[in-house]
Amino acid sequence: MTSIVNEIHAKTVVIATQNEKKKKEIAEILKNIPGILLRGVEDFPFLPEVEEDGNSFRENAIKKAATIARACNTWAMADDSGLEIDALNGRPGIYSCRYTGPNATDEKNIEKVLSELRGVPKERRTARFICSIALASPYELFFVVEGRCEGFIIEEPRGKGGFGYDPIFYVPDYNHTFAELNPLTKNSISHRAKALDQFKEQIIPLIRRF
Repeated sequence: MTSIVNEIHAKTVVIATQNEKKKKEIAEILKNIPGILLRGVEDFPFLPEVEEDGNSFRENAIKKAATIARACNTWAMADDSGLEIDALNGRPGIYSCRYTGPNATDEKNIEKVLSELRGVPKERRTARFICSIALASPYELFFVVEGRCEGFIIEEPRGKGGFGYDPIFYVPDYNHTFAELNPLTKNSISHRAKALDQFKEQIIPLIRRF
């Protein structure tokens, strides 16, 4: 009975992503926040497609959160994230998910990055994952937070976990790629984890206000 009562009085927050692995990662990190009920976009039929045409992760996150919040008439959070590689002048950046075009897959994107870095020495393969997360209501933008994780791009994929560029993103402090780390460890050090830590700090006072 207690859980039902808590759910009735919880603030609904839609996770505005079609990426199941990303949604699972976000839900796992946020699962213990009291007063919110996380929902997926699949619970709201006929939602508009949101074109990610911003010039930064921040702009894309804001647009997605605001659009989905209005469409669902509730709060919505949106993550926009990607990989910046110094030797590629910041590419793939905001185009990380679609780096090889409309039919991009993780495997194709990784293959393209590795081909572009062929011959580049380790010391010049520095990179970072960046994650911007926005929270909006149907009427206003509440806040935007950002997290980063620094690392290197290795020469071939390693590990079976994670998604996206995780198999080629090496974290020196852990001597593993993101794809080799167990989920608990990754969810404590990743760019998304750092952004979500800030997200938790800022959403709790908002829940109390509303």
